[in-house]
Amino acid sequence: MSRLFGTDGVRGIANEELTVELAYKLGRAGAFVLTEGTHKPKILVGMDTRISGDMLEAALVSGILSVGAEAICVGVVPTPAIAYLTRKYKADAGVVISASHNPVEYNGIKFFNGNGYKLSDELEDKIQSIIENNFEGVPSPTGANLGRKIIEELALEDYVKFAKNTIDVDLKGLKVALDCANGAAYEAAVETFRELGAEVVVINNDPDGVNINKNCGSTHPEELMDYVVKKNCDLGLAFDGDADRCLAVDEKGNLIDGDFILAICGKHLKEQGKLKGDMIVTTVMANLGLDIALKKEGVLSIKTKVGDRYVLEEMIKEGYVLGGEQSGHIIFLDYNTTGDGLVTGLQVAATVKESGKKLSELASMLTKLPQVLVNAKVPNDMKDIHEKDAEIVAEIKKIEEKFEGCGRVLIRPSGTEPLVRVMLEGEDQAELDRIAHALAKKIEEKSNI
Repeated sequence: MSRLFGTDGVRGIANEELTVELAYKLGRAGAFVLTEGTHKPKILVGMDTRISGDMLEAALVSGILSVGAEAICVGVVPTPAIAYLTRKYKADAGVVISASHNPVEYNGIKFFNGNGYKLSDELEDKIQSIIENNFEGVPSPTGANLGRKIIEELALEDYVKFAKNTIDVDLKGLKVALDCANGAAYEAAVETFRELGAEVVVINNDPDGVNINKNCGSTHPEELMDYVVKKNCDLGLAFDGDADRCLAVDEKGNLIDGDFILAICGKHLKEQGKLKGDMIVTTVMANLGLDIALKKEGVLSIKTKVGDRYVLEEMIKEGYVLGGEQSGHIIFLDYNTTGDGLVTGLQVAATVKESGKKLSELASMLTKLPQVLVNAKVPNDMKDIHEKDAEIVAEIKKIEEKFEGCGRVLIRPSGTEPLVRVMLEGEDQAELDRIAHALAKKIEEKSNI
């Protein structure tokens, strides 16, 4: 069996790749591994709005109960709510059934440990190993020792209360547009902003099981960009299907992506003396304009590999409080252990309210540098050619010297295809285009010798 777990849990087309049988096995093995030695363990289970959620929840919960654990079912809530509520309810683990920003036919199963963190590779491998070894040594209790399913009616209310407490200002006087992606934020986000006094207008908050992420939310913010201007809003917020991401839109209809959000919130936290080490954690894909903007504010940045798990690892290691990705997956570690779209949206709105400035004015601190991305086809065993071939290494060095600190070259091998991605940033789009294509061509030529 190839590795079940990807970068964000187990994911696939529901009822084809992510089957009922697999969900049952994951529930059974996951409950055993995460609660070994615990007396009558408790596992929290939540999901997003996609139609396959009910089917997979029934199978997953059956697996959990079959090893004698309790399943506390909280229904449709954002993924970050599971991370928070697992801690609040002192559960032994949490599971969310969601495929995040993917289309409706996909679904996923993602575990959190008792502290609300995603599982380590080692624990994921242990769960897979138990499935592969046909559950050898895993108990099958009977009678009173079986697990019980409990429905927790107050989960959403508890999460909303938590989210509201992450800011210490009300939002009266702000008009906010929310795009809930017909997903897990459709109740939580609307309730939270209304209870904080904002005037709220909403789109895409009528989930029917199949319209999640469909031309809406953070992957398709175009409708929100028009809507904010049409409704004369102060800002808009777009969530993805499981609401662990959030992108913003300023009052002029401009998209404010994760880089802008990190810059705006980082500056605000520094001014309040709350930015540990004056440091923000980003990935290598963050725009160079973010580094330049932060430097002007006396804020440092450290870069990790692409993926929120690597951002989180670096934050935990050094105790940094803010990190994230361009995609809008932003982690405020003082509040939650994973990217939290609702918390992110609240931080942006609170910064607008406290500063007394328009969001466009706050965003003007960052000027994005043009980027060009070109794919170069290479054999799978030559994806490191940009590090090993002396001529290509010299060419990259020459390009970077030419940029004089106002540009960069980033080569990223694809994890799934026989190619490397050549990304250039700089000040002149046409020049970047020419240089990127020439470099990609050279990489292709050299790799096919």
